[in-house]
Amino acid sequence: MEDLLASRWRGQAGRKEVWYTTITDPATGTGVWLHHELVAPTDGATPYAHGLVGVFPPDGRPVLRHVPAAPWRPDGAVFASGDVRMTRDRFTGQVEDVSWDVSWRDGAPPIYTFPRWAWHREVLPAAQVVPAPRALHDGEVRYGDQVVRLTDAPGATGRIFGHGMARRWSWLHADLGGGDVLEIVAAVARRRGWRHLPVLPFVRLRIDGVDWPGGDPLLAALRFRGVLALPEWRVRGRSGDRRLSVTVRQPADRTLSVPYTDPDGSRCVCHNSERADAEILLETRAGGGDWRPERRWHLHGTAHAEVGLR
Repeated sequence: MEDLLASRWRGQAGRKEVWYTTITDPATGTGVWLHHELVAPTDGATPYAHGLVGVFPPDGRPVLRHVPAAPWRPDGAVFASGDVRMTRDRFTGQVEDVSWDVSWRDGAPPIYTFPRWAWHREVLPAAQVVPAPRALHDGEVRYGDQVVRLTDAPGATGRIFGHGMARRWSWLHADLGGGDVLEIVAAVARRRGWRHLPVLPFVRLRIDGVDWPGGDPLLAALRFRGVLALPEWRVRGRSGDRRLSVTVRQPADRTLSVPYTDPDGSRCVCHNSERADAEILLETRAGGGDWRPERRWHLHGTAHAEVGLR
């Protein structure tokens, strides 16, 4: 089986690699965000690892702590930076008054939001894949004097590898229950000639064990449209006899704004919420041409989402 968690970086300058994990505690509604990152600067400076941890309580403002930059030395782990480690079954770390020790497992097949060839051949500015789309988490997350005890907490771990973040982007991971999952990455690339193109939404809806739209995700993305904004963003599109409408809301009091630095030194800001809301409607075209609802999901505070802007 392919190891989608292993680092893809092979010493090239000008690369960014990300492992990110998002969790919802079913007992309290608390959201957790673990972001692990490797940056190899374009100018050949020393590569470094860093990251962040975010906690999104249901009754207060989100908490954010930054993992200090350190030389890239994974030491046999998937990711390691100071006290922060990620392995194939555990996350551990401490940053100031936030600490975590969380085990995880996931037997579901990965979701290739981008085409498999894009992930393997690295021909696009960046690509994303979700090795663990329906992970379950157990353990503890402490912040200040609060403790969140996780038991079978649903979430996911995704991966990004490329030359840096997009010019603008949005992302959604939605656990829809019963094994159904929706993953969206909608973006405008930074490369010259690409930056003036419309938003390109990559959509993968796993429903009843089958990923829709079928076929190449890049070709399917051409049939979708997206509007990237805050506090609300949208994606619409169709494939075959189905069409999908998604509206995501990220209230300001449930969203963290985090600055990122790309390998070339440019900056962007990610607006992340692990307690976002989402309205998702899947429709089917009937014999007479009319669209009829097939499935509808309402997520309040359990959608994982972000919008990136420059």
